Amino acid sequence: MVLKAESFVAGFLLCMISTLVFISAVARTVGHPINWAQDISLLAFAWLTFIGADIVAKTGNLIRIDMLEKHFPKPVRKLLTLVFDVAMLLFLLILIVYGFMLVSQSWYRSFNTLKLSYAWCTLAVPMGSALLLVSIGEKLVRDLTAPAVKWGEEKEC
Repeated sequence: MVLKAESFVAGFLLCMISTLVFISAVARTVGHPINWAQDISLLAFAWLTFIGADIVAKTGNLIRIDMLEKHFPKPVRKLLTLVFDVAMLLFLLILIVYGFMLVSQSWYRSFNTLKLSYAWCTLAVPMGSALLLVSIGEKLVRDLTAPAVKWGEEKEC
């Protein structure tokens, strides 16, 4: 359910950014720039980045470089995955804490052309990190419960 909602929002934001940038470029070419389009696109891009990262984490399509990993025995590969899962959770916790600090610092800053606080843009960092924290936490639980003898079989070609 959450994945469907995130996918819809991400698709909408991507279409909105593309449309605004295109229309803004055409308008600037004909001498009538749309100044607020850049700020709206920046705001949408910040949210799209973190929502998109959560979609990638939920679907299991995170980038992996397994050139060395595939030569390790399955229990070692499982252990490495668990270590990386925990490291990602710790990093996301740091992003949440410092993200909220950034939000509080940017509350009185506004966009160049909008009467809107820049905090709405920086809020994407802790909120997106919280979504990712839940997704990576679920992945960690799945990785912990998966038997090491079958580790990586679904990922191999």
